[in-house]
Amino acid sequence: MKRFSKLIIALFFTFSLTGCIGENYDFTPPTVSLSNPNDTQMEDLEEANINWRGENNKQLEKETKDILSLAKEQKQIYFSAGKQVDLLFDSEDFAVKELNVSVSQNDKKIDLELNDNRSFDFPKEKGKYVIEVNLHTDRGYAQYVGNVVIQ
Repeated sequence: MKRFSKLIIALFFTFSLTGCIGENYDFTPPTVSLSNPNDTQMEDLEEANINWRGENNKQLEKETKDILSLAKEQKQIYFSAGKQVDLLFDSEDFAVKELNVSVSQNDKKIDLELNDNRSFDFPKEKGKYVIEVNLHTDRGYAQYVGNVVIQ
């Protein structure tokens, strides 16, 4: 019985460690999505500006001079006025230092308050907005934009 117990414990540790050996980490900036928590709707935002330290400390950079034009070129994504939306990352192999979300309409910028679970409420005024997400981490900076229609 003692041998059988030792064999079971050895197999358990062997299988537990094999999961660690084959694990891959993604050192690129994450894909940022907006998700409606009461629906299956999930919409990706477009990367605008990036200054990120990737795998083996390789610097990844992207510069967009006119983020408003980039945002307006994106597919329109529709959300209800005043709707709570979750901000999701496809990976998180970094520590978030600061995260900001804002929307702009006709040169009027509105900073949106993020809750602890990274959710926020869209404005109650209907119309077309540009959404901007700024992510500051221990690996660098990434900015995302989108073309949002609030109805």
